[in-house]
Amino acid sequence: MKNPIGNLNKVFDSRIRMGVMSILLMNAEVSFNDLKQLLELTDGNLASHLINLEENGFIKVHKGFIGRKTNTTYSITKVGEKSFKEHLEALENMIRGVNGT
Repeated sequence: MKNPIGNLNKVFDSRIRMGVMSILLMNAEVSFNDLKQLLELTDGNLASHLINLEENGFIKVHKGFIGRKTNTTYSITKVGEKSFKEHLEALENMIRGVNGT
């Protein structure tokens, strides 16, 4: 019998990182404040998860200004998109009881 969790990516174990990746998969770019509001998180909690995703190469940070205010937005990288889709596929296979290779 094959390990049913063997193809899951540990980085996406967190429901917050799953939420961030899901949002970024469906949107070209999302601001920090929009992510915070959508996921109902504090600044510090969201920031720590974004750092984890960035360090793993799954998201890209874009810093800029709107007028005089700083604006930080995030987008998913090609590696992040591929890894997250593979994780979702592994979850689906686990739920259906399919043994992938």
